[in-house]
Amino acid sequence: MKRRMSLLLIMLLSIAMLLTGCGASNSGEVKTSDATDAGTFKVGLECAYAPFNWTQIDDSNGGVRIDGASEYAGGYDVEIAKRIAEGLGKELVIVKTEWDGLVPALTSGKIDAIIAGMSPTAERKETIDFSDIYYKSDLVMVVKKGGEYDDATSIQDFKGAKITGQLNTFHYSVIDQIEGVDKQEAMDNFSAMRVALESGMIDGYVSERPEGISAESANENFKMIEFSDGFITSDDDTAIAVGIAKNSELTEKINEILEGISQKERTDIMDNAIKNQPAAD
Repeated sequence: MKRRMSLLLIMLLSIAMLLTGCGASNSGEVKTSDATDAGTFKVGLECAYAPFNWTQIDDSNGGVRIDGASEYAGGYDVEIAKRIAEGLGKELVIVKTEWDGLVPALTSGKIDAIIAGMSPTAERKETIDFSDIYYKSDLVMVVKKGGEYDDATSIQDFKGAKITGQLNTFHYSVIDQIEGVDKQEAMDNFSAMRVALESGMIDGYVSERPEGISAESANENFKMIEFSDGFITSDDDTAIAVGIAKNSELTEKINEILEGISQKERTDIMDNAIKNQPAAD
């Protein structure tokens, strides 16, 4: 009888300990998850579009560690993201994401916002919302210095030239405005386009002025062409805004924070980004 009672007590104690352990574990997981979700601002960007964003090896010049990596992200977009995160009272988390994966990452909830030099085009607005504009730029062409197109002043000077732009951007679509252009296949990123230009695979690529300045700074053989007779674009094309999920409560809050960043400060941030970008970008 005593043996049976002892076995019963052991079984009851084991069950009680197991239930207590499960309860504590579940409770802890929920609290941790809730705290993380509430306390972070996850931002998606390529980390490969200097001076808007790039990858670097340390936290110099305000770099922020990339989630799940030993590398850091820097650039204009990162500085804007830092100010928004601070205004929201959240910890900034940088999620390095390929360009084509940014919108899917946002709509699936993997990130809270896209701050990646993205233009609020009509097509993108069908899928996601955008904040107010935080930067606006002009389109340029990056070519070889001293090359055939070094003295171009009009986009029509590129008749017959091998020209490309980034995949799934308006940079690539405006190439069609050049009569007789030899439009090349779109490329995934600006690093690939710079390599193609250096090797002679292409004669030039369409970009925005900050990236053009960046290209000139990174490679003395490159030249940025600004046009007197340039591409026809809309404000939505040349403007840059924060991508946010449809009907998100973040939109109003982010707009309030952006409103507090003066135009002078935005210019200073871009000037510093151009100055601090890694030479290899």
